[in-house]
Amino acid sequence: MPVVIVEMWEGRTTEQKAKLIKSITKAFSEIGVDAQHVSIIIHDIQQANWGMSGKQASKLTR
Repeated sequence: MPVVIVEMWEGRTTEQKAKLIKSITKAFSEIGVDAQHVSIIIHDIQQANWGMSGKQASKLTR
């Protein structure tokens, strides 16, 4: 029973998350895992709580 944990910056819509869940589940089913046995947990993380290169992600220029 695979459990997939996705940690990403907050801001995706419910529809985008649904598409991600469907795609991850499909990838597992393509390698023979029953879709009913795939669990996916999405952690939305504020950019102020994510550090990169010694800085908060919310402070990085894009």
